[in-house]
Amino acid sequence: MPVHNREIADKFDRLADLLEIEGANPFRVRAYHNAARTVRGYPRSMADLLDDGEDLSELPDIGEDLAEKIRKLVESGELPLLDEVEERTPSALSELMKIEGLGAKRVKALHDALEIDTIDDLKAAAERGDIRSVEGFGEKSEEKIKQRLEKYSGDEKRTQLIEAEEIAKPLVEYLKKAEGLKDIAIAGSYRRRKETVGDLDILITARQDADIMDHFTDYDEVEEIVSKGKTRSTVYLRSGMQVDLRVVPQVSFGAAQHYFTGSRDHNIAVRKLGIKKGYKVNEYGVFKGDERIAGKTEKSVYGKMDLPYIEPELRENRGELEAARDGKLPRLVTLDDIRGNLHTHTRSTDGHDSMEKMAEAAIGRGYEYLAITDHSRRLTVANGLDAKRLRKQLQAIDKYNDEQDDIRLLKSIEVDILEDGKLDLPDSVLKELDFVLCAVHHKFDLSRKKQTERMVRALDNRYCHILAHPSGRLINEREAYEFDLEKILQEAADRDCAIELNAQPDRLDLTDESCKMAKELGVKISIASDAHSVTDLDYMRFGIDQARRGWLEKGDVINCLPLKKLLKRFGR
Repeated sequence: MPVHNREIADKFDRLADLLEIEGANPFRVRAYHNAARTVRGYPRSMADLLDDGEDLSELPDIGEDLAEKIRKLVESGELPLLDEVEERTPSALSELMKIEGLGAKRVKALHDALEIDTIDDLKAAAERGDIRSVEGFGEKSEEKIKQRLEKYSGDEKRTQLIEAEEIAKPLVEYLKKAEGLKDIAIAGSYRRRKETVGDLDILITARQDADIMDHFTDYDEVEEIVSKGKTRSTVYLRSGMQVDLRVVPQVSFGAAQHYFTGSRDHNIAVRKLGIKKGYKVNEYGVFKGDERIAGKTEKSVYGKMDLPYIEPELRENRGELEAARDGKLPRLVTLDDIRGNLHTHTRSTDGHDSMEKMAEAAIGRGYEYLAITDHSRRLTVANGLDAKRLRKQLQAIDKYNDEQDDIRLLKSIEVDILEDGKLDLPDSVLKELDFVLCAVHHKFDLSRKKQTERMVRALDNRYCHILAHPSGRLINEREAYEFDLEKILQEAADRDCAIELNAQPDRLDLTDESCKMAKELGVKISIASDAHSVTDLDYMRFGIDQARRGWLEKGDVINCLPLKKLLKRFGR
């Protein structure tokens, strides 16, 4: 039974958390977290790489020791070192670290002083007022923990899109091998490219004598068969994800795709349009009385509503039907429209590859330009650059650009926005760059008013060209910090400062709705991978998915511009 990248990464992350609680060497802890990030975001499964005889130790942050641990995980699903550590330290302690503000040292302090091992223990201690008595805490800290516990949900989280892909793609390939299968499509939120997915809806057409359902339930990752019929079966996979497989008639395939893709609100609105025309619209087709008049294709369903085809990413009932009726649907941005990437890191700070390797990979993706945006000095955990090291990097970039014509490396930096809104490096240094990327990396707990004022002060700096991952959220891990997004977008529009749509699958920051708001306010967007390795450059496609959900077009995205126009925008 194959072990997915997500499962390997989760074990490495849990091991790193528990080692940190134990007070292990920080470099060792970071090594496991870095390995988890590499594995989780790698475009191919570790199992496939091993089957092909690839040397895993050549992957970013994966040396021989970690490569051997991955091999054992793939073969057995076990990580012996994690088992050893869990015997010494309760594994539930790693869950406590998901509460914002509770790092390893604070979790250990609570465990040692109050025997807090679980979220429930923490809630009870906070309600009793015990936390304030622990050294290093206090009444204010206890109150913040209470507030964060109220926001924290122990409910099963939806699966990130990148992880859903890892589950869905091999399943679809397996189903395609079934004798008699004709058409197959994944519907639901997966097809609408939502940032998280609840379950998988798969639609197929097949010959009448095809034994599809036996083939489906025999899939080696099926953990539980919930129901099994001739036209519909439901299973739970080992990953915990529910999968519904439906066999539909060929004549209804388009209608079924439309119905099961959703969203529910979009479908209701389409059905209401149908009722006004005297039609009934459902998963079997569009009917006038008992006669099916459309349904073989989705285009035919929309056509009977006197509408053009509406892309799945737009189907959220946020004005797409009205736009379609008025001939104003956006021509959504595509991956082919992207001319370059404006947020990448190298091993000069916390990246895994050299500047030259990043450039080579960008050339392979057809990019015209690539920005090197390593961290600034305040981010010590990332070995951030001070003025001296940055200027040395700028010289290396100039030398690279002088020696080749395949791509232009842009001189930049991801500079920290300090608590008072000032930037982490002086203007005398920033003015030497092609553009400056500004970001909040600390003090997430400021009040809404103070956080907003901080970000506005940063935008006031003439060298703030792009505001990176503006909300600071991590999907399923960290809520966005409190700030007035609409005000920030308006201030950015007034200053002609772009806002980043960070394409890392665990960020996707801006949200789709925020992208739409930015577009309406006239704010330009940079879709950027925030790549820390050559493989991370492929995250761009998730940013495109999010941008399309946010109604963005080529003209809304600054890295769809050719180099000369981009540099002119930055005043260079």
